[in-house]
Amino acid sequence: MTLTLKLPVPVAVGNLESYIQAANRFPILGEQEEKELARRFRQEGDLEAARTLVLSHLRLVIAVARGYLGYGLPHADLIQEGNVGLMKAVKRYDPERGVRLVSFAIHWIKAEIHEYILRNWRLVKIATTKAQRKLFFNLRSLKQDLNTMGSEEVGAVARQLGVKPEEVREMETRLSGQDIALEAGSEDEEDRFAPIAYLADPAEEPSETLAKREMERLQETGLKQALDSLDARSRRIIERRWLAEGEAATLHELADEYGVSAERIRQIEAKAMQKMKGLLTYAA
Repeated sequence: MTLTLKLPVPVAVGNLESYIQAANRFPILGEQEEKELARRFRQEGDLEAARTLVLSHLRLVIAVARGYLGYGLPHADLIQEGNVGLMKAVKRYDPERGVRLVSFAIHWIKAEIHEYILRNWRLVKIATTKAQRKLFFNLRSLKQDLNTMGSEEVGAVARQLGVKPEEVREMETRLSGQDIALEAGSEDEEDRFAPIAYLADPAEEPSETLAKREMERLQETGLKQALDSLDARSRRIIERRWLAEGEAATLHELADEYGVSAERIRQIEAKAMQKMKGLLTYAA
């Protein structure tokens, strides 16, 4: 389907707080309703169904965009770019793959916001390759402190991110030499996000928060891949024992379901967990 998704959605300009309140009023969809809307869009090109999917996830974009305020760019612009990513996600979303739209859309939302930051943060326009972009978004969180990195630390960061040591030093110089004003120069809406407005405890430094969320995303992706590697019985046992939203199933309950002993269920569970652990360790 070669359909360009252009939908009338609320625009994050003017009073940002009003936009956020409006976005939060759209109801969150249940899993079955989400699948039905996605099928209507994929199979019939139903734009109203796609619009409903987008509107129900605007609050997700707002939450993700908030994590990027540390780059000194307007929150409204970050949200708008994230909305573009959300619409791309809706266009590509396949409800038959067993993944909720919220999990699928985060990748596209972050990708658009990353592109926007790299286009507009003039000090890092050298970040043109995938490795350099990874360096830009992770360098501050990988540094042990605010001091200039020594040779050993530079080498460790370079190896971890797959770049040259000289690229690490150059990016560190650019990041430490930025000239963003500490205080706002006027009362405009955009100036509310000058550094003085969001400086907080070092533990909440935006790049560290971004790195943490990226790691959580990778872990979530790795978990899905690890589950997909299991046979149907092993996967169901793991999901019932460890991933159930309600009360986890007991070994005896699963034994009755499959007509085997509880000890056999324990053995299958242990083998599946070992296999998943190996895959997750390799992915990390």
